[in-house]
Amino acid sequence: MNPNVTVVDYGVGNLFSVCRALEHCGAGVAVSGDPAVIMASPRVVLPGVGAFADGMQGLAERGLDRAMRGYAASGRPLLGICLGMQLLVSTSEEFGVHAGLGIIPGRVVAIPAAGADGRPHKIPHVGWSPLKVPEGRNGWDDSILKGVAPGESVYLVHSYSVVPDDEAARLADCDYDGRLISAAIQQGNVAGCQFHPEKSGPAGLKILHNFIHSIPP
Repeated sequence: MNPNVTVVDYGVGNLFSVCRALEHCGAGVAVSGDPAVIMASPRVVLPGVGAFADGMQGLAERGLDRAMRGYAASGRPLLGICLGMQLLVSTSEEFGVHAGLGIIPGRVVAIPAAGADGRPHKIPHVGWSPLKVPEGRNGWDDSILKGVAPGESVYLVHSYSVVPDDEAARLADCDYDGRLISAAIQQGNVAGCQFHPEKSGPAGLKILHNFIHSIPP
């Protein structure tokens, strides 16, 4: 089978579980750090774990920062996962201020160290959280979350959260002790999941299936 999803390898994170989950959902998967391969792919997944600055450095050293911007502008489906979602936006405040890819305008900020009641809570935020439809959004039928029911839980591990400039790009939230966290964003052909769909059971696999099969390249 010819690959129909390319997973970007830029030296950050373990790609194995992402690739296995995509294959389980019916994708032919290639892993590449070659900008030319990325630009030729019908679908691209940008995964990642770790620090924002390290991720951007890994992309820039391989010329993948330019490739990712060019790919997004082509209109083909692009999905960022965890750090990969954060890299899609404009800037991050993690360990200083760092420029991101700027594909979806927004910023990455620290999760508050206390809940809405003022009580300290654990950072990083680790564990399963139910997905919520943000205020003002009419469901998920027009998105990669199509078929996922509000309240289904996903698995997160993170200390920083995306705040998109345009509230319309806020696809799903999670509530952490009264603090709303962007769980997923989407703007046109570009989407991101702060959670790990490959580790999020049936809901996560549904999202990956939507990305592979429901969004035309």
